This record gives sequence, structure tokens and C-alpha cells, in this order.
Amino acid sequence: MKLHRLELAGFGPFRERQVVDFDAFADDGIFLITGRTGAGKSSVLDGVCYALFGGVPRYDGGERRLRSDHCDPEDPTQVVLEFTAAERRWRVTRSPEYERPKLRGGGFTTEPHRAMLEEFDGGEWTGVAARPVDVAAHLDEIVGLTQQQFLQVILLAQNRFARFLLARNDERQALLRTLFGTRTYEQYAEILEGMRKDAEAALASDGENVRMLLEEAERVARDADVLPGEELAPADIPGRLDAVVRAVERAAYRAEVAAQEQRTAEAGLDGALERERAARDVAERQRQRLELRERLTRLSADAPAIDAERGVLARARAGEELRAALEAADRAEREAAVSAERAAAAALAWAASGESASTPARLRSRDDELAAVLAACADALAAEAELAEAERDVQQAAATAADAEQALAALDAQRAAVPALLRDLDEQLDALASAPAERATAEARLSEALRRRDAAREAEALMDPLRAAERHAVACGIALAEATAHHTSLLQRRLASAAGDLAADLVVGEPCPVCGGTEHPHPASPSDEPVGDAAIEDAAQAKEVALADDRRAAEVLRDASAAHAAAVARAGGAGRGDAEAAYEAARVARDAAEERVATAGRLAAERAGLAAADAEAAAGREALVAEAAQGRQDAALAAQRAHALRARVDAARGDAASVAERRDDAERRRELLRAVTDSAADSVVRAEVLSSASTHRDERLAASIFDDAGDARAALRPAGERAAMEERVRAHEDAERSTRERLLELELALVDEPEQPADLEPVQAELAHARARVTAAAAAAADASAIVTRLRDLAERADAAHRAIADTAARAAVVGRLAHTVAGRAPNTRRMTLETFVLAAELEEIVAAANLRLGDMSAGRYRLQHSDALAARGAASGLGLEVLDSYTGQARPPQSLSGGETFLASLALALGLAEVVTARAGGIRLDTLFIDEGFGSLDDDTLELAMRALDELRQGGRTVGVISHVAAMKEQLPAQLVVAAGPQGASVIRQGAAVAR
Repeated sequence: MKLHRLELAGFGPFRERQVVDFDAFADDGIFLITGRTGAGKSSVLDGVCYALFGGVPRYDGGERRLRSDHCDPEDPTQVVLEFTAAERRWRVTRSPEYERPKLRGGGFTTEPHRAMLEEFDGGEWTGVAARPVDVAAHLDEIVGLTQQQFLQVILLAQNRFARFLLARNDERQALLRTLFGTRTYEQYAEILEGMRKDAEAALASDGENVRMLLEEAERVARDADVLPGEELAPADIPGRLDAVVRAVERAAYRAEVAAQEQRTAEAGLDGALERERAARDVAERQRQRLELRERLTRLSADAPAIDAERGVLARARAGEELRAALEAADRAEREAAVSAERAAAAALAWAASGESASTPARLRSRDDELAAVLAACADALAAEAELAEAERDVQQAAATAADAEQALAALDAQRAAVPALLRDLDEQLDALASAPAERATAEARLSEALRRRDAAREAEALMDPLRAAERHAVACGIALAEATAHHTSLLQRRLASAAGDLAADLVVGEPCPVCGGTEHPHPASPSDEPVGDAAIEDAAQAKEVALADDRRAAEVLRDASAAHAAAVARAGGAGRGDAEAAYEAARVARDAAEERVATAGRLAAERAGLAAADAEAAAGREALVAEAAQGRQDAALAAQRAHALRARVDAARGDAASVAERRDDAERRRELLRAVTDSAADSVVRAEVLSSASTHRDERLAASIFDDAGDARAALRPAGERAAMEERVRAHEDAERSTRERLLELELALVDEPEQPADLEPVQAELAHARARVTAAAAAAADASAIVTRLRDLAERADAAHRAIADTAARAAVVGRLAHTVAGRAPNTRRMTLETFVLAAELEEIVAAANLRLGDMSAGRYRLQHSDALAARGAASGLGLEVLDSYTGQARPPQSLSGGETFLASLALALGLAEVVTARAGGIRLDTLFIDEGFGSLDDDTLELAMRALDELRQGGRTVGVISHVAAMKEQLPAQLVVAAGPQGASVIRQGAAVAR
């Protein structure tokens, strides 16, 4: 972690905004924060701590004291810190809660605590969180240290300088765990503990499985009456397994006997089935013989009706041979009658038309006359059609001339109004010239308003999840506190119970196993509520579960807070209602701008179209003049042609109204003439056909069995009826033949059998009895086989499970020993967990790095050393520190050092801690370090040694800030940050080199 810039305004002794540029000290690597007592040197570090954690090391949460007393009511109080962590640059801004006088009226008003976190990305600052709770959640993850840990390794403030040196094992473990990221080793212990419990549970489960299998096998054997009679102890697993194996052998013998009985019963069933099948076959043949006899009787009774149908069928077949001749004669007679009627009708129609010709010669002459009239009409029809076309041409030419003259007048009137329209359009376009620029501005504002509106909606939508996460986090915190309190209570009760147990074994005059004394004046009383290991273990597990839930809830709350803060930052701090109103106003402005742009485009297109139309009208005026003249000329020519054609048509139509009417009359008369001649010729032909067909019919009737045509027609039958009669005759013949053949076969087969069907009841009763025997035998065999299979399966599973218990027990012992050792329990005599062991190694390196400086600063007298001695009363061990005094050769606790010695040891330990942490890949990098006072307790020689150690700490790009009023340090550190009190009491900060002032 590296600090870059600090701004303080209205904070502590600083009224005006003061700026500290830590990057300016990067080249020197070490700088002095100096000034008179009370000027505000430590307030600079207070500002760093407050920006990161919302509190200061000296006030412990007294935020109301952070605002400068020199501020006027309108003066702001603000701290801004820029720093780099995990290769990312951040800026945090905080304002504390404080009371100020009201701007209007009397009394005070409270300014709330405000905070904002930003990240520098892509050349600009981007908002990440905008609420104090969200900023705190993000900074916890970014910085990776609590406030107390920060004060132990980075900002070594007054009265807290020696905290790491004098800390207890558990306090030192919490700090080192955060710095070196050894939570994984604690997880290893948890995993091994889970494996131990699983292995013990598996061992217990395997033993319970063997017991359950043996009990089930013994129950099955006992129910089947195959279990040996001797009684065995429940723990005698091998003996019980042998007894079950003997029961399996007995059950297998019984199953074989039952299977043999089943085979015998099945053989008897086969014989009964064969006898029943033979008896049933004979009875079936006897029944079929009786049925065939009855059927043959019925067929003989139907024979007369079948013979009658054969006679009718023979006459129908003879009639079918005459059907064609009869139908031909009838058809010729009908056609001759129709032809005669048609000839008479044609003659009547010809006479009704006014024609008198009736002889063939006169009819042919009249036909020639009508042909001549039709030829003349055909020529006149063409002239008549051309006359109508000529008259239309006259009308069209006259209309064309009139239209051209009218269009010419309208065009002249339209062109006269064009100049005024063009001037009006030019004025409107000038007024809309700025519309495109206005639209671009409106669109940009709308885009920004849309982004802020969406962000405000998102922020509002994220409020419910955020509040739910806050409630859940509070609930999890309460549950964690309750679980921790319960676990602590059980441990305290356990300790009290242990004291009572020890007191119960005390004997007057014999030494106490704890203190060695032989007198026991106040022995502890036995506990009425002893606490077992299981209860403590359950409470510890409940505590771990609550801790995990609390961590997950904190992560959920942090994520929800980050999402909501980011949305609020993107919305610019505006609420949803304001953002919606701003967006709606921007949209209305954008729509208005777009409407003005569209109007300008429409007017420009209208002006261009008007100018083009005027130019086109000017070019087309001459064409209209020429078109009018040509129309008048075409009308005169068409009138001359129509007059000539009208004369030809009048000559051709005669007395008729038109040529077409005269042509239609001639065609009608010619058609009547042809109908007369054609019908007369057809009538002669039909009479000849009738005579021939009648002669042929009479000849065929004379040669047939029928008396006349009526007799032959009566014998005819439809094809379907004939087919049905033929089918009935044939079916009767086939049925009679097949029945006689089958009856003959059965008579020969049953010559020795009685007439009535045999009785099947005796053989069926025998078959039912055989089937019952087979069913009973099969059920007995199946039961016996199922018992054998069940017993054998249980015996094999019990034997396999018993053999596997040894392997499970060995694995459980190994896993349990490893889990206990890693967790700091017996056989671990040092009571050090795996994580503590790893941290102890890290602490040894820290001590080694610290001793490189402490030896020089103490002139070789003192050295720190790591201690893994057991702590009293079962407390956490393995992270102890001792001070080795070379003058006495004895190790003593750090608390025995003097004030100056404690400062040197703490300084050396802090510098060693910074060296080791920075060197660790993936750890928290300590690029900035502050030391607040303590150098005044050192003599000159010791101060020189301490300064030399600080000077070596600059290696690797680290920057060290030292707060001191010692004059010697001002001379040795040219890079200084001077805090000076002004004449009115407010302090100011001057930054630079001492030689420059």
C-alpha cells in the first residue's frame, strides 16, 4: 500500500485546505513531520487514518471532535486521500458528522457523515461507492487490514507504538494471519477435522452395518427354523457368522428337497394334461358329427327352391342373347319419330318467315340470293366500322386542341404566382438554419439524462436488496455474538468443572498436582452441571457456522452496497423522480429540435421542387401551343374522311336501319333454309334404319324360345340379380358336397365310439388336482430358494463388512491423529495449530529481520527471540516473544523493558515486519510507513543508531514518515513537512526541504 496525496480542510487544527504530496518525498525515501507541540503534526496521520477507517487513533470514534474549531458555519470539513493498493489507484473523500450553527435562526443543525470512493481508470476518476457504509465495505477489501492492524504495522501512532511487541498470542495471530494470508492453513485444519469425523462416523457405521446384517440374517434363519440352537453373545461376531453359515447350509438342503417335490408334481401334471387332451378331442369329433348330420338335412330341404332358381336363370340367359336386337329396334323407332317431327317444325318456321319456296330447285335459287346479300353486307360493314372510327377521331382531335389551350392558360396563371412562393420559403429556411446544431445539443443532453435516469432506476431497485442484506448482516452478527457467548460460557463451565474434579482428588497432607502445596484451604466445589467434550465441540461448530454465515452476509452486504453506490454515482446523486423529470424535459427538447430539422428539410425540398416545376413549365409551354394547332388540323382531316364513308354505308344498308341489321336478317333466313333441307334428308335416312332393325329383331325372335318381344323382355333380369342367383345355386352345391365328404370322414373315425359326446368331468377333476399339487410344490420351492438367497446374501455382506472394518479403523486412527495434531490437540504437546506453526515460522523471520536493527540500536545488548512455550490455562501458544539480555544471559518478557528500550524494540520489530511482509509474494505491500514520536526517549548515540536503521528501510522504494520535535532529527532529515500554527490559531502545512526555507 502506498500513499500519494492528502488533503485536509476544516479538520483538526487546519481551517483552510492543506495539501500533502507524499510522492514528492519518494526520492528521499524518508521525511520528517515537524512543528511545535500542539501545532497538529499528529493530525496529519489522523487524517490518513480517518480517510481509510472513519476513525482516528487518538479519539476512538469521537468524530464530533474532528471538525476544526476555527471553522465558520459555512466552512466545509473534508479529508481526501489518494493511495495505491493491489496495483490500482483509489481516492477516498470523507466528511465527519458535526454540529454547526444554523445559517438562519438560532440553534444548531447536524451535518451527516459523508463518504465517497473513486477509482482512477482510463485517465479519469470513476465513482465506486457514495455512502459511508458502502465505502467502508470496499475499503475493508482494498486495504486488507483493520484499523488496529493498520496502527500496528503502518501508522505507528502515539501510545500504540508497542502494541505488536506486547500483544498476546491471539492478537498477534490475527494480525499475522491478515498480513500473510494464512487462512488457508486454518481451512486445512477444518478439512482434516471433517475427515476425522467422517472416518469415525464411517467406522461406527461399518460396525453398526455388520450388527444389523447379522441381526437380519438371524431373524430370517429363525423364522425359517434353520438357525442352530446355541445362544451366542452379541459381541461374538465370528461365532454369529459361523451360525449364519450353518443356517444357509440347512436352508439349501430344504430348498433341494422342495425342488425335487416340484419336479414330481410337474410330471404328474403332464400325464393328466395328455389324458384330458385326448378325451376332449373325441368329444369334439362327436359334436361335429351331429352338427354335420343336421346341416345335410337342411340342405336337402332347400333343394326344390334351388331347382326353381336354376329355371329362371336359364330363361334370363336366353333373353340376354336377344337384348341387343330388341334395343336396336326400339332405338331406331324412337329416332325415326324424332326426325319426322324436326322436318315438320323446320317447314313451319320457313313458312312463318314469309318465304314461299318449297321445291328443291326453288330452295337452291333462294339460297344463292341470300349469299349475294351477305357478301355485299360484309364489304359495307367494314366501311361502317371505319365511319365510326373517323367520327371518334374528329371528336378526339377537337378535344385535344381544347385541352391544350386550357392547359396553356392554367400554366401561365401558375407561373405568375411562383416568385412570391419562393420568397416566402426562403424566409422560413433562414429562420430554421440553426436547427441541426440545436438537435445535436438536445441529443447529447438526452443521452446524458437517459444514462442518469437508468442509473437512478437501478439505484432505487437495488435499495430493497441492500436493506435486506443489511438486515441479514445484523441478524448474522447477533447470531455470531450469541454463538460466541455460548461457546465461551461452556468453556468457563468446563474450567470450573475441571477445578472441582481436581479438588475432589485432593488429600490432606499430599501435594497438589497443580501447585505442589500440601495444604488445601479453599478447594473448589464439584460442578452440578458438568460440560462434556461433545457439548463444547457442538458449540464450537455452531460458532464456526455462525462465523461463516456472518462472513457470507458481510460479503453480500458489501456487494449490494457496491452495486448501489456505483448506481448512485452514475446517477450523479439524483433521485429517481428528479432523473425522470430531467429525462422527460430532455426528451421533449430533443423532439422539438428534431421537428424543426424535419420542417427545414421539408421546406428545402418544397422550394427545390417548386423551382424545378417552374423551369419545367417554361420549357413545356411551346409544346402546348404546337399541340393545340395540331389538334385543330387533325379534326378537319377526320371530318372529310367520315363524309366519304357515310355515303358508302347508306348505299349498302337499303331499307334496314343499318348494314348489320340487314346482314343478320339474311343470315337468319339462310339458317331456316338449311334446316328445311337437312331435316328432310335426315327423315328419309331414319326410316330406312328402322326398317332394317325391325327385320333383324323379328328374325332372332323366330329362332328363340320366346313367343314374341314382350315374352323375351319379361325373361330379362338385371346383372346383379343374375349374379346373386348364380352364387346361391353354386353355394348350395358346394355346401352339400363338402358336408357329405366331412361327415363320411367322421363316421369312419368314430365307428367304435358312441353316438353321444363323451363325459369330460372325470379327466378335468384329475387335471385340477394335478395343477394344485404343482402350484403348492412350486410355492414351497420358491420360498425355500428365496430364504437361501436372502441368507446367503446377508452372510456374504456381513462377512465382507466385518473384513473391511479393520481397514476403516486403521484409516480413522491415522486421520484422527493427524487432525488432532494439526488442530493443536494431543498428541500435539505444544498445542500449536498448523496455521500457528506457519505463522511462527513467519514470526521467526520477522524477529530475525528485527534483530538486524535491534542489535545495532541497543549496542548488541538486546535480541528478540520467538517462544513456543505453552501458555497458561490452555491459552493459544506458539507466537510468543521474549527479549534476550546479553548482559544477564537470561530471556525476559518484553513488558520488562524501559520506555526507551521498548521504543527501540518496537521500532525494530515494526521495521522487520515491514521487510518480511513486503518480501512475501501475494502479501500486503507496505510501501509507506509512519512513526509518531518516541525518539525523544533516546540518547544521542541510540538515536543515531535508530536513524541509521530508518535510513536502511528506504530500500525497495519505501517511504517513511517520522513525527518528532527532536532537533537532531531536523538536521539529519532534509525532506520535511512543517506544521506551523498561525497567528489566529489555525495551522498550515509547508512542504519541501529544510535548506529551502
